[in-house]
Amino acid sequence: MSTTPPVLAAELAQAWADIQRHHPELPDLAAPESLIGESSSACGAELSFERLLHEAVHGIAAARGVRDTSRAGRYHNRRFLAIAEEMGLDHPEEPHASSGFSLVTLTPDAKRRYRPTMERLQRALKAHTVATAADTKRSFRGPAARHGSSGGGVRVKAVCDCGRNVRVVPSVLAQAPIVCGGCGKPFRIPETVGAAR
Repeated sequence: MSTTPPVLAAELAQAWADIQRHHPELPDLAAPESLIGESSSACGAELSFERLLHEAVHGIAAARGVRDTSRAGRYHNRRFLAIAEEMGLDHPEEPHASSGFSLVTLTPDAKRRYRPTMERLQRALKAHTVATAADTKRSFRGPAARHGSSGGGVRVKAVCDCGRNVRVVPSVLAQAPIVCGGCGKPFRIPETVGAAR
Protein backbone atom coordinates (compact mmCIF):
# COMPACT_ATOMS: atom_id res chain seq x y z
CA MET A 1 0.00 0.00 0.00
CA SER A 2 1.43 3.37 -1.04
CA THR A 3 1.73 6.29 1.34
CA THR A 4 2.27 8.74 -1.51
CA PRO A 5 -1.18 10.42 -1.54
CA PRO A 6 -0.99 11.39 2.18
CA VAL A 7 2.59 12.56 1.61
CA LEU A 8 1.47 14.65 -1.36
CA ALA A 9 -1.42 16.12 0.65
CA ALA A 10 1.05 17.02 3.41
CA GLU A 11 3.40 18.66 0.89
CA LEU A 12 0.50 20.64 -0.60
CA ALA A 13 -0.44 21.84 2.90
CA GLN A 14 3.18 22.80 3.58
CA ALA A 15 3.45 24.67 0.27
CA TRP A 16 0.21 26.52 1.12
CA ALA A 17 1.68 27.44 4.52
CA ASP A 18 4.79 28.77 2.72
CA ILE A 19 2.52 31.01 0.61
CA GLN A 20 0.71 32.15 3.78
CA ARG A 21 4.02 33.29 5.30
CA HIS A 22 4.28 35.84 2.48
CA HIS A 23 0.52 36.54 2.33
CA PRO A 24 -0.94 36.23 5.87
CA GLU A 25 -4.49 37.08 4.78
CA LEU A 26 -4.64 33.83 2.76
CA PRO A 27 -7.14 31.50 4.46
CA ASP A 28 -6.12 27.98 5.46
CA LEU A 29 -6.46 25.23 2.85
CA ALA A 30 -9.33 23.10 4.14
CA ALA A 31 -8.63 19.89 2.22
CA PRO A 32 -5.28 19.66 0.37
CA GLU A 33 -6.25 16.24 -0.99
CA SER A 34 -9.14 17.83 -2.90
CA LEU A 35 -6.60 19.41 -5.27
CA ILE A 36 -4.94 16.09 -6.13
CA GLY A 37 -7.57 14.74 -8.50
CA GLU A 38 -9.14 18.06 -9.44
CA SER A 39 -8.66 19.60 -12.86
CA SER A 40 -10.11 22.66 -14.49
CA SER A 41 -9.48 24.03 -17.94
CA ALA A 42 -9.82 27.57 -16.55
CA CYS A 43 -7.48 27.17 -13.56
CA GLY A 44 -5.06 24.67 -15.08
CA ALA A 45 -5.34 20.93 -15.43
CA GLU A 46 -1.89 20.09 -14.10
CA LEU A 47 -1.18 20.21 -10.38
CA SER A 48 1.95 22.29 -9.79
CA PHE A 49 3.17 25.07 -7.51
CA GLU A 50 2.06 27.60 -10.13
CA ARG A 51 -1.44 26.10 -10.00
CA LEU A 52 -1.37 26.16 -6.18
CA LEU A 53 -0.43 29.84 -6.23
CA HIS A 54 -3.26 30.43 -8.73
CA GLU A 55 -5.69 28.79 -6.27
CA ALA A 56 -4.24 30.98 -3.50
CA VAL A 57 -5.18 34.05 -5.56
CA HIS A 58 -8.79 32.82 -5.45
CA GLY A 59 -8.39 32.30 -1.68
CA ILE A 60 -7.27 35.87 -1.11
CA ALA A 61 -10.02 37.18 -3.40
CA ALA A 62 -12.56 35.27 -1.31
CA ALA A 63 -11.06 36.61 1.94
CA ARG A 64 -11.32 40.15 0.58
CA GLY A 65 -14.83 39.64 -0.78
CA VAL A 66 -13.61 40.31 -4.33
CA ARG A 67 -15.43 38.71 -7.24
CA ASP A 68 -12.45 37.59 -9.33
CA THR A 69 -14.23 35.42 -11.90
CA SER A 70 -17.42 35.34 -13.94
CA ARG A 71 -19.08 32.91 -16.37
CA ALA A 72 -19.39 30.19 -13.70
CA GLY A 73 -15.78 30.66 -12.60
CA ARG A 74 -14.27 30.27 -16.06
CA TYR A 75 -13.43 33.91 -16.88
CA HIS A 76 -10.69 35.38 -14.66
CA ASN A 77 -11.09 39.16 -14.64
CA ARG A 78 -8.72 42.07 -13.98
CA ARG A 79 -9.43 41.89 -10.22
CA PHE A 80 -8.03 38.34 -10.33
CA LEU A 81 -5.02 39.61 -12.27
CA ALA A 82 -4.37 42.43 -9.76
CA ILE A 83 -4.21 39.96 -6.85
CA ALA A 84 -2.18 37.51 -8.96
CA GLU A 85 0.39 40.24 -9.62
CA GLU A 86 0.61 40.98 -5.85
CA MET A 87 1.40 37.30 -5.31
CA GLY A 88 4.11 36.95 -7.96
CA LEU A 89 2.11 35.83 -10.97
CA ASP A 90 2.00 37.54 -14.33
CA HIS A 91 -0.10 37.39 -17.49
CA PRO A 92 1.96 39.02 -20.23
CA GLU A 93 -0.63 38.81 -23.01
CA GLU A 94 -4.15 40.04 -23.65
CA PRO A 95 -6.90 38.10 -21.85
CA HIS A 96 -8.07 34.83 -23.39
CA ALA A 97 -11.57 35.13 -24.89
CA SER A 98 -13.12 32.47 -22.65
CA SER A 99 -10.83 32.22 -19.59
CA GLY A 100 -9.57 35.79 -19.25
CA PHE A 101 -6.36 36.09 -17.24
CA SER A 102 -6.40 32.53 -15.90
CA LEU A 103 -3.15 31.35 -17.48
CA VAL A 104 -0.78 33.18 -15.18
CA THR A 105 2.91 32.34 -14.81
CA LEU A 106 5.44 32.83 -12.02
CA THR A 107 7.56 35.96 -12.15
CA PRO A 108 11.36 35.55 -11.76
CA ASP A 109 11.12 37.01 -8.21
CA ALA A 110 8.44 34.49 -7.22
CA LYS A 111 10.54 31.65 -8.66
CA ARG A 112 13.45 32.71 -6.45
CA ARG A 113 11.24 33.21 -3.37
CA TYR A 114 9.53 29.84 -3.65
CA ARG A 115 12.36 27.72 -5.13
CA PRO A 116 12.72 25.34 -2.12
CA THR A 117 8.94 24.98 -1.88
CA MET A 118 8.62 24.25 -5.60
CA GLU A 119 11.41 21.64 -5.46
CA ARG A 120 9.81 19.81 -2.50
CA LEU A 121 6.38 19.84 -4.12
CA GLN A 122 7.77 18.67 -7.47
CA ARG A 123 9.43 15.65 -5.79
CA ALA A 124 6.14 14.75 -4.09
CA LEU A 125 4.21 15.16 -7.36
CA LYS A 126 6.65 12.88 -9.21
CA ALA A 127 6.38 10.21 -6.51
CA HIS A 128 2.58 10.48 -6.60
CA THR A 129 2.53 10.14 -10.40
CA VAL A 130 4.75 7.04 -10.26
CA ALA A 131 2.63 5.47 -7.50
CA THR A 132 -0.70 6.13 -9.20
CA ALA A 133 0.53 5.11 -12.66
CA ALA A 134 1.81 1.80 -11.26
CA ASP A 135 -1.53 0.72 -9.84
CA THR A 136 -3.99 1.99 -12.47
CA LYS A 137 -4.27 -1.41 -14.13
CA ARG A 138 -5.20 -3.06 -10.84
CA SER A 139 -7.38 -0.38 -9.22
CA PHE A 140 -10.86 0.93 -9.88
CA ARG A 141 -10.83 4.68 -9.43
CA GLY A 142 -14.57 5.32 -9.82
CA PRO A 143 -16.54 7.72 -11.98
CA ALA A 144 -14.49 10.82 -11.14
CA ALA A 145 -11.40 9.31 -12.78
CA ARG A 146 -13.34 7.94 -15.75
CA HIS A 147 -15.17 11.16 -16.54
CA GLY A 148 -12.61 13.75 -15.47
CA SER A 149 -14.75 15.23 -12.70
CA SER A 150 -13.51 18.58 -11.43
CA GLY A 151 -15.25 18.17 -8.09
CA GLY A 152 -12.24 16.92 -6.15
CA GLY A 153 -13.72 13.49 -5.45
CA VAL A 154 -16.72 11.24 -5.87
CA ARG A 155 -19.84 12.64 -4.24
CA VAL A 156 -22.15 10.38 -2.27
CA LYS A 157 -25.64 10.92 -0.88
CA ALA A 158 -25.75 12.21 2.70
CA VAL A 159 -29.12 12.27 4.48
CA CYS A 160 -30.63 13.87 7.56
CA ASP A 161 -33.38 12.53 9.81
CA CYS A 162 -36.10 14.61 8.14
CA GLY A 163 -35.47 12.88 4.80
CA ARG A 164 -33.60 15.63 2.95
CA ASN A 165 -30.38 14.71 1.19
CA VAL A 166 -27.32 16.33 -0.40
CA ARG A 167 -24.44 15.06 -2.53
CA VAL A 168 -21.08 15.56 -0.86
CA VAL A 169 -17.48 14.35 -1.03
CA PRO A 170 -17.01 12.17 2.09
CA SER A 171 -13.74 13.89 3.06
CA VAL A 172 -15.57 17.24 3.14
CA LEU A 173 -18.28 15.84 5.43
CA ALA A 174 -15.58 14.35 7.67
CA GLN A 175 -14.05 17.80 8.27
CA ALA A 176 -17.11 19.21 10.05
CA PRO A 177 -20.84 18.51 10.19
CA ILE A 178 -23.07 19.88 7.46
CA VAL A 179 -26.32 20.81 9.17
CA CYS A 180 -29.78 20.58 7.58
CA GLY A 181 -31.58 23.91 7.37
CA GLY A 182 -34.93 22.12 7.69
CA CYS A 183 -34.49 20.16 10.92
CA GLY A 184 -31.16 21.43 12.28
CA LYS A 185 -29.60 17.94 12.44
CA PRO A 186 -26.35 16.97 10.70
CA PHE A 187 -26.30 15.16 7.38
CA ARG A 188 -24.71 11.69 7.51
CA ILE A 189 -23.71 9.08 4.98
CA PRO A 190 -25.97 6.06 5.55
CA GLU A 191 -24.26 2.71 5.99
CA THR A 192 -25.08 0.14 3.35
CA VAL A 193 -27.06 -2.73 4.80
CA GLY A 194 -27.22 -6.22 3.45
CA ALA A 195 -24.20 -5.82 1.19
CA ALA A 196 -22.37 -8.72 2.80
CA ARG A 197 -25.20 -11.25 2.60
